[in-house]
Amino acid sequence: MIHLGQLNTLEILRETPPGLFLGDDEGNEILLPNKYVPTSFEIGDKLSVFAYLDSHERPVTTTLKPFTKVNEFALLQVTALSDFGAFLDWGLEKDLFVPFKEQARDMQEGKWYVVYCYLDEETNRLVGSSKTNKFLSNEELTVERFDEVDLMVSRFTELGVEMIINQTHKGLVYNDEIYQELKLGERLKGVVKKIREDNKIDLSLQHIGYKNIEPSAQIVLDALQQHKGSLPLHDKSDPEDIKRRLGMSKKSFKKAIGSLYKQKQIVITEDGIELL
Repeated sequence: MIHLGQLNTLEILRETPPGLFLGDDEGNEILLPNKYVPTSFEIGDKLSVFAYLDSHERPVTTTLKPFTKVNEFALLQVTALSDFGAFLDWGLEKDLFVPFKEQARDMQEGKWYVVYCYLDEETNRLVGSSKTNKFLSNEELTVERFDEVDLMVSRFTELGVEMIINQTHKGLVYNDEIYQELKLGERLKGVVKKIREDNKIDLSLQHIGYKNIEPSAQIVLDALQQHKGSLPLHDKSDPEDIKRRLGMSKKSFKKAIGSLYKQKQIVITEDGIELL
């Protein structure tokens, strides 16, 4: 079966004036227009192509790689507006359409939005939606506490930053646990810090518990080496000073220097810490 909105590996069946016809193992065929035909090929070769609908709503393929695929979230820019919705650049010749009913708020030309790409069953068209919450569910979780997960920044709130977890769930990183600048649509790694009774997920951008000691200790060691073996920081230093210099919480810093001290890699003085 040839899947719209996804990459398909298809066999070159024949060459025609409009382009190459490709097929799958089930006898389905689809056109690869001339503009995307490789400079050299043979009948029977396999090609990796993306299937979608062209401007005439005909199924075609392209060798271009889109910024997102069906059933995925991505940060996309609005290129144009119409009486029916917005068009977003997703790396293909034909933009991704987001109808008004699928806009969390009215989109503006030139601005960027986190959207979900899906196949509209009624029209069989690939469309986008910025109403991301309806495509996320925490009812049946596929993650556990302390799991490392893939995150995508989806929204900034008063409490913290909402994240899309593994393209499936929703979670939150609290403002007082963020030690780096985050941008809408940014992708990064994180850890499931806590799962609440209502299945709400608290996230951390740092490893939890004992797992946090090793990477934090390495950050401290790197900073010491960059500053000629000494830093004016210790367990009584101001948390904001630690955050500004090392990008970590005071709690993580204290664990890190405790670990390094036990390993006899540093000494702790009244003025700070020094490499041995």
